[in-house]
Formats: sequence, C-alpha cells, structure tokens
Amino acid sequence: MRKLLLFALLALPLMAQAATPKTVTLDVKNMTCPVCPITVRKSLEKVAGVSAVKVDFASKTAVVTYDPDKTTPQALTSATTNAGYPSTVEK
Repeated sequence: MRKLLLFALLALPLMAQAATPKTVTLDVKNMTCPVCPITVRKSLEKVAGVSAVKVDFASKTAVVTYDPDKTTPQALTSATTNAGYPSTVEK
C-alpha cells in the first residue's frame, strides 16, 4: 500500500504536465457512401494520441481530438489518405 501511495504521489507532477488536448476539423474527400465514414473513423482512431473522432458524412468532415504531444494534424491527414480518403485541415 505504501509503494502504491508513493507511486501515485510521484506520478502526479507527470500527469499535470500532459498536454491539453487539441481538436482539428478535417475536410475529407472520396466519402461517397454512408459506410465510408466508418473507414475514416477507424483509420483515425488507430493514430496514437487520438482520443475522439466524429465523422460527418453530410459535411464530409472529421472532427478529431488528439494529444499534440503524441501526434500532429499531418499524421491525421496521412492516416485518412492511406485509407483512401485524402484530407486536409480545415482553415
């Protein structure tokens, strides 16, 4: 029990230093059917640091929440492009 408490106390400063999650909206090309967003979502969820993905077929967008210490918007667009759905960061 004492070791667990010590570990928790030592880990607190590390958790406080974790980056604030960021959110980015991607414009996604080639989504032509209602099943396409599933592939886009799964490709983004495989990227380390991604915590949430919402793909909208009607607007052809994906809103992605991620840890900027673990990934970048460029890695997100690469993930969708590699899945057959090129994307760009919405300005």
